[in-house]
Amino acid sequence: MLKFNFSNFSIECGTDEAGRGCLSGPVTAAAVILPKDFKNSILNDSKQVSEKKRDFLRPYIEEHALAYSVAHVFPETIDKINILNASLLAMHKAIETLKTKPEFIIVDGNRFKPFQDIPSKTIIKGDSKYLSIAAASILAKTYRDEYMKSIHDEFPMYQWNQNKGYPTKAHRLAIKEYGITEYHRKSFRLLPEQLKLEL
Repeated sequence: MLKFNFSNFSIECGTDEAGRGCLSGPVTAAAVILPKDFKNSILNDSKQVSEKKRDFLRPYIEEHALAYSVAHVFPETIDKINILNASLLAMHKAIETLKTKPEFIIVDGNRFKPFQDIPSKTIIKGDSKYLSIAAASILAKTYRDEYMKSIHDEFPMYQWNQNKGYPTKAHRLAIKEYGITEYHRKSFRLLPEQLKLEL
């Protein structure tokens, strides 16, 4: 069972990001504040939940949350400030646009930069321990996937509708064959030296 709160504050926000390890597209973060009576038996870390269930959970979370927000940080910024800073920036942007100001922030992972004067706590594997972080992981993942599907038609050869920008073999082969797009992260090692292709 996922826990509701980490702190003793009543307005606690969970935040998480998606797309950190991708070669293309934004890193996307979400922040979610859930009401005390929130219950959902299938909500879990987005990686443990099927795509069909994530698509079911997203409107459920949006309808029942006290507040939620999602923010993208795009490749141009990722290349300028690096992926860790871009992930933290996306979380800050998501928290900043919540319609309710949180009193405490719980963050998936082990890195966070203080946001304003709000106390926070990083929690390793927090998305499989706390409801609000799990909810944020679902929103971050579904909004990012939706964005990747929306740019797929522009460059169908990279198969972003399937790989969502992650470094699959097909994605790397397409980069080798067609080069990169404005959506690729130029600071990432897009084709590792060890990828020797016998064509």
